[in-house]
Order: sequence, then structure tokens, then C-alpha cells
Amino acid sequence: MGNTFGNIFRLTSFGESHGPGVGGVIDGCPAGLDIDMDFIQHELDRRKPGQSRITTPRKEADRVELLSGVFEGKATGCPIGFLVRNTNQHSSDYDNIRDLYRPSHADFTYTQKYGLRDHTGGGRSSARETIARCVGGAVAKLALRQIGVEVYAYTSQVGNIALEHDYTHYDPAQIDTNPVRCPDAAKAEEMERLIAEVKAKGDTIGGIITGVVRHCPVGLGEPVYGKLHAALGGAMLGINAVKGFEYGAGFAGVSQRGSEQNDIFVCEDGRITTRTNRSGGIQGGISNGQDIYFRVAFKPVATILMEQETVTCDGIPTVLKARGRHDACVLPRAVPVVEAMAAMTVLDYYLLNKTVHL
Repeated sequence: MGNTFGNIFRLTSFGESHGPGVGGVIDGCPAGLDIDMDFIQHELDRRKPGQSRITTPRKEADRVELLSGVFEGKATGCPIGFLVRNTNQHSSDYDNIRDLYRPSHADFTYTQKYGLRDHTGGGRSSARETIARCVGGAVAKLALRQIGVEVYAYTSQVGNIALEHDYTHYDPAQIDTNPVRCPDAAKAEEMERLIAEVKAKGDTIGGIITGVVRHCPVGLGEPVYGKLHAALGGAMLGINAVKGFEYGAGFAGVSQRGSEQNDIFVCEDGRITTRTNRSGGIQGGISNGQDIYFRVAFKPVATILMEQETVTCDGIPTVLKARGRHDACVLPRAVPVVEAMAAMTVLDYYLLNKTVHL
């Protein structure tokens, strides 16, 4: 239950953080699509641990193995099975939490729901599961390229350090030029220093990732229960550590009047469009052809290398001092995950829309 994402383009993931590996099955991939393994591996490399001094030092090659669904470099239309093997688990780092609940983790809720839990690395609740999402997202990006759709994301805020402009002011080519994945070099340096300072104290910090979908076709999304922004919101809120989602003007727009917020329709070069894009590319739950842009809020990582009060599984008060290798800030490695979820959502709704029109 709850391990499959999508309607037509579907990803089912499997595996745990400290098990043999993490993998998945992609169903609904259009037959004949060129499967660029170098690109898929590149997307995984952007997510993998040990990239810089501000990420977890866990070293994993994260090499993806395709098991089915691809023949001579093209998708066959059959399920694409894949696996990424875990090679650098330190399960003993988690022995001290076997019989207690970590603050703000899924330990308590998993135990209450299933009657047991995998305490090593968080098991299924670990962010290592997002490996499967990045593979699915990479395949979705390859398909979206065929129709000219571009998906990208970047770190726009860490703690109280935030970019001062919206996405239109920044060059996407600059996102991967620094470890924070922020397109503003000066702000990126500030963010990196802050993350390093927080990490040195054994603490963690959160922030915001901005996502953008450009050249999205008009008409994606359903008018009532399958609204495109609701699907994007669900996709983002399903990512580990995400606490909030907004698109277009979002929460900032509530202080404006309708006369200030409305996007006026105009005709330019024989094409109807809008003069502004406060709606974020979606109106009535359906894409209108403008850029779709949204923001995703990530909380500080729950695992901190500081003493915290908690209780054992029997309710006895105790003190936890976490061990292991953890991120002080998930945002740099979460950028490709946000892109992946957006790409799978848009491709899925594109394929759904094709079934509407004969």
C-alpha cells in the first residue's frame, strides 16, 4: 500500500536504507523512447551522498542497473525494472535506537501502524528511497524532452538566507555550479557557510526549494478532483522532510486585492496569453501554457548529533545521542528529487490528457 505513484506513468519503489538495495518498476513509459543511461546516472549522481563537505559523508556509488523494459537503448513499452545496490551501510550506528523513539521521526508511527519497524537507517522511511524517484524522474524528463517541456529546481532559501528575486531573474545553468544548488553565487556562499556552521554544532537546518516547469502544454489537469496543482502538491508533500507547498503567488497573494492578483488575458502574435503569471501557470486546476512555478518547504533534518530527551518503546524516559552519517541540510540533495516528482507528475498528466482527445 502506498508504494506506487502515478496513474498512467507509474513508479513502484521498493527497498530500505540498510537492505541490499533500493529499486523500482516504471510502468506506462511510452514505447520507443530513447533511454539515455548516462543521463539517468547523472540524475542519480546529483542526489547521491558524499558530494561535498555539507552533505552526509556516506559513500555510495549509486550505480543503477536496468533489469527489464529496455532493448537496444529503447523502452519496449513493458515495465522497466531497475536496482541500485547499497554498498556502504553502517547498520551498527543504529543499535542504540533499537528500543527507543527518535524525536520527529517515523519510529513511533511505524511501530503503531505495523507492530514493528526497521530501526537501521529508518528502513522504508529513509530518504534513500528517493533513489527510485530520481530514476523514474529521469525517464520522465527524457520523455518530456520530446514535447519540449523543461523541468528544473533550485535552492532558494536556507534558514533565513533567501534569494531576493523570483525564478525569472536566475539562469538555470548556474544551479549546479555550487554545492548548495543555488543559482546566485553570492547567496550560495552564504548558504554553504551557514550549513557548515550548523553541521559543526551537530544541528540541522531547513529551507525552500523552488521548482519550475517551462513550456507545459495547455490543458493538463482535471477540473475537480484531479487538479494539476493538487497533484504537484501531493507529489511534493510525499518527499521526506517536506512541510509545505505553494504555487504561483501562493501565501504572499492573500494580502492583495483581486484587482492586483488577477492575470489579464491578452492576444500576442495571434495567441491568447496572460500579461502576468500570478496564477503560476495553472487556472481552474488546468495548465494554461504559462510557466508553472512552485515552492517546497523542507524542515530541518530530524536526526541531530546532540543529546535529546525521548522515551523507550516501553515509555521509560531516556536520553538519545544519535550516531551515524547524516545531512545537516537536505536541500542540496533534494533538488533533483523535487525535479523528479514534478517531471513524473507532468508526464503522467500529459498522458492522461491524450486519452481525453480522440
